[in-house]
Amino acid sequence: MEQILAGVEGFMYPNEVELQWSILIVLYPFITGLVAGAFILASLERVFNVEAVKPTYRLALLTALAFLLVAPLPLQLHLGHPERSLEMYLTPHLTSAMAMFGFVYLWYLMVVLVLEIWLDYRKEIVLMARKSTGATKLLYRVMSLGVDNISEESLRIDHKLGTFLTIVGIPSAFLLHGYVGFIFGSIKANPWWSTPLMPIVFLFSAIVSGIATVMLMYMAITVVRGGKIDMPCVDTIARYLMYAFIVDFSLEMLDLIHRVYEADESFKSLDFMVHTRLYTSQVILQIVIGTIIPIGLLAMTQLIKLTDGARKGIYSVAGCLTLIGIFSMRWNVVIGGQLFSKSFLGYTTYKMAFATKEGLLPALVLMVLPFVILWVLVKLLPPWEEEAPALSDGPGDGI
Repeated sequence: MEQILAGVEGFMYPNEVELQWSILIVLYPFITGLVAGAFILASLERVFNVEAVKPTYRLALLTALAFLLVAPLPLQLHLGHPERSLEMYLTPHLTSAMAMFGFVYLWYLMVVLVLEIWLDYRKEIVLMARKSTGATKLLYRVMSLGVDNISEESLRIDHKLGTFLTIVGIPSAFLLHGYVGFIFGSIKANPWWSTPLMPIVFLFSAIVSGIATVMLMYMAITVVRGGKIDMPCVDTIARYLMYAFIVDFSLEMLDLIHRVYEADESFKSLDFMVHTRLYTSQVILQIVIGTIIPIGLLAMTQLIKLTDGARKGIYSVAGCLTLIGIFSMRWNVVIGGQLFSKSFLGYTTYKMAFATKEGLLPALVLMVLPFVILWVLVKLLPPWEEEAPALSDGPGDGI
């Protein structure tokens, strides 16, 4: 306790000295943002007919599913009794934004994302069930749900249903992550969070982080597999990433200008935070390294004719810096919003432990877990069309 009090400056209420939301709550909006952004990228090919990004369509869907499975775990670890989270399904409260997330999450996971992936992969699942043996054959038969009709007509119906689900999934993805910003923005007692732009900023930053993640993973996996990176695909993704990033940064600057112009009673306290405790994480990491530099790098590829190798390097650096900037933004919102007293007369610090329930070690495990899940999904459902098994004559080909 003495170590915590040593980091307190000025007057703090007793319940404000120690932060209630830790690194796990920072991970929660960061991971859900990757889900929404990856799905939006997938929708470019399915709904908006951007054929250039087709090589990443399936990878984006699998990435969204892998991160979505992990998304609620930070909240579960944060809860003292995680089993009580089931109460939101048993005793629903429509007026609770947090409880409604449970229904949005279940809808997006089970109805939209899983069903769309199943429809898109159903042909490959059936073919793998026919050619496999033993436990692998049983697994694919279970995944096929007993539907082995892969005629042209049935596949055409699958495509139409998949397109419909993607259309439905776009507002669902917006709602899934926009509500996170809504929760922060609706806390009127905290001037750092209370802004109507918070849900929109969270949403566009989610799109940015998801697009950057899929772009980096596509490039890395293709190199590991010994394949050739589809440069028109990566160029198109980078262009959309730049567009979304410019909109996101513009919204953040608009919110900042509004705060500066309004200059209410909390402005001096927030200004002090930006110039002291949050200077590195917000000014250096979020704005300079994580926003201005990647936008400049992406813009340079649009203005200057560069070689494929140079563009690959720039996209890799810009993508990594983008993720650093978005994570810093989540950190500054969650942690930064708790570092000052509601009286604006005191400031505290956040000391992150390592091997505790809400320490750095669980956070690292939660960040690695989606990639492990994605590795399993890629093994079961290869996202590369050239790896799909050839269509063979067999039972169930007819309607």
